[in-house]
Amino acid sequence: MRMPQMKKSEALMTTPTEQNVKAATVKDVLAYLATQFPACFSLTGEAKPLKIGIFQDLAERLQNDATVSKTQLRQALRIYTSSWRYLEATKEGVSRIDLDGVAGEPIDASQAEHASKLLEESKAKAAEKRKAKLAEAKAKNPPPAVTDKPAYKKTPNKKAILPSKSTKVNQKPVSQSQPEKAPVPAAALQPVVTGQVIVGSKVLIKLGQNPMPATVLEVHKDDVTVQLGSGMVVKTRQDSLFLA
Repeated sequence: MRMPQMKKSEALMTTPTEQNVKAATVKDVLAYLATQFPACFSLTGEAKPLKIGIFQDLAERLQNDATVSKTQLRQALRIYTSSWRYLEATKEGVSRIDLDGVAGEPIDASQAEHASKLLEESKAKAAEKRKAKLAEAKAKNPPPAVTDKPAYKKTPNKKAILPSKSTKVNQKPVSQSQPEKAPVPAAALQPVVTGQVIVGSKVLIKLGQNPMPATVLEVHKDDVTVQLGSGMVVKTRQDSLFLA
């Protein structure tokens, strides 16, 4: 029995697993290299210095691989060997490796010094870029202007505003039914004889210009303690007392 002949278009078709997916970015190329040559390339951790002339080795190994082009390989190698972790790994005495991870010639002092200089310059450029971005962000979104803080308004003391009890008493109108008692004329005052100053006796005591009635509470030699009509207790001398 004769088998049906396949069409030419069907014969050229391949399954998705057989097709080579073209790397689109440098990141994709580096990921592909790390997959194909894990003993040589790495995406994380400590990097290993590469053999000088490793581009030719890569081009030969991948000459039939449509995933990456030579241009992409050059660009990927340039990015990989200028990374901070690669430059930090490029130290004097460390051996370079080939695609299979086999150690080769060691790095000399001049190569290590060159790598250190490139690392320092790269970090300085990165710091300048960060600084420029921060300045640009501040320029686009300036902080609100800081104005002088207004002086705190002192809360008035309500108690100070309120009149005192004495003020209220003074402002209270005098009732006509209780006329103010006229002060005793100074000419009518007669000093109290020493023997007449006894506890409980009524006397006049001169405080200021007007004498006021008081009651003797205590007598101690020439010192006398009296109580005014308002209830205030005053200590004075006998010669300041007068007959009531």
